[in-house]
Amino acid sequence: MTDLPARAGVGFKAEHAKDILDGAPAVGWFEIHPENYMVAGGPRLAMLDALCRQYPVSMHGVGMSLGGEGPLDQRHLADLKRLVDRVDPAMVSEHIAWSSHEGLYMADLLPTPMTQTSLDHLVAAIDTVQSYIGRRILIENPTSYLPLPQNSIPERDFITQAARRSGCGLLIDVNNIYISAHNLDFDPATFIDGIPGDLVGEIHLAGHEQDANDQDSILIDTHSRPVADPVWALFDRLISRIGPKPTLIEWDNDVPAWSVLQHEAALAEQHLDAVRSDALEPVS
Repeated sequence: MTDLPARAGVGFKAEHAKDILDGAPAVGWFEIHPENYMVAGGPRLAMLDALCRQYPVSMHGVGMSLGGEGPLDQRHLADLKRLVDRVDPAMVSEHIAWSSHEGLYMADLLPTPMTQTSLDHLVAAIDTVQSYIGRRILIENPTSYLPLPQNSIPERDFITQAARRSGCGLLIDVNNIYISAHNLDFDPATFIDGIPGDLVGEIHLAGHEQDANDQDSILIDTHSRPVADPVWALFDRLISRIGPKPTLIEWDNDVPAWSVLQHEAALAEQHLDAVRSDALEPVS
């Protein structure tokens, strides 16, 4: 297994395969959603094998329903392990969310209540995944649109306790923090400042949009735009404290030409390089 470098990465899209595999762009790494490759064979796996020969790859799950109340889907676990064994990714991560209930799968990432019961269940689910696939995973902080009335544990405490108790790491999505802070009216800088740096294994950056149909100006995590300036500022605030980390540009909807994504990755690389340069400057 190769390490995920503390550089900018991009989510891999099949429509960009030729640009990437033939052009070998100067990108640090790529992320895939394992659910897109849980097949027995064929062109998808052949394309993934070619990508893995050229770049470190991170697997970011969207369908484990890690934060649900029911048991994890054993078939999904088995499919994930088979792909992990084949690809040997540099990192595996999953969302704190639920997407299935009593055998019904919903193609969405629904919010996990932040209660002691939910925390205990999440820790057990993380333990199950890590034991099954034989490696440590990262968990991603959610996007919030409305406060859940049953919540009794602050989000930052919730994700930190889950990581400490299970031995997993954190995938910090800075865009999610910015959106949640706007929608729930809290200070994103204070949230960023309290994230334990030793737990952070990866960072995500993405674009968002305002809900045109909502008079309260709710922000939506659309992954359909360039990274917004306030999100870049929060990213700088985080990495200036904890140091450079593997950083992904997420763009999953209204996917642009490869050159646009490559430009966004280059911007992220510039931010990471600035932190490296500051760390090398002598103290007078």
